[in-house]
Amino acid sequence: MVAPALTIAQRRQRGSSMIEVLVTLVIVSFGLLGLAGLQTRLQTSEMESYQRSQALLLLNDMANRITTNRSNAAAYVSGADVDSPLGAGMNCPTSTASVVEADLREWCNALQGAGETTGGNNVGAMIGGRGCVEDLGSGEYFITVAWQGLIPIAAPPASVACGANGYDTAGSSCVNDLCRRTVTTLVRIATL
Repeated sequence: MVAPALTIAQRRQRGSSMIEVLVTLVIVSFGLLGLAGLQTRLQTSEMESYQRSQALLLLNDMANRITTNRSNAAAYVSGADVDSPLGAGMNCPTSTASVVEADLREWCNALQGAGETTGGNNVGAMIGGRGCVEDLGSGEYFITVAWQGLIPIAAPPASVACGANGYDTAGSSCVNDLCRRTVTTLVRIATL
């Protein structure tokens, strides 16, 4: 039996399906690469969000401690210089003789991530978390929590000195405080 002869249209159709498959593979590959990039950005955003929520919890914690112990509020002042904040890279107070000392010790340990550990390392807070309490006078205390962001965005205002220039990394895009993140609050103690 003889096979029927192919028409001209059928002969032209041969092989084009392979080209269509290759073009489809290229398009799908670009789409998958785009999804991988999106996933990476989502993970970065998720980590930034987690760090900000931890910082807000610690900020609120110190504000509540100062408000609760209002008669000794001035004793909570730690300053905002690079060497004076509490937290990462600093030695936490060891004394718990007074309520203020115990509060500062617990806050410092929390800033260092002592709330959660993995393999003996503190991992429960922000990267490089530092906390400052400044006395503005007239019963006003400026509380700041600073930490290391993952990507450069914008430097906090110059009026927020806590951790300033402490998160710059030579040879990276984290210079001029572009990776320093801060949250602040003001606590007013009324004179009764």
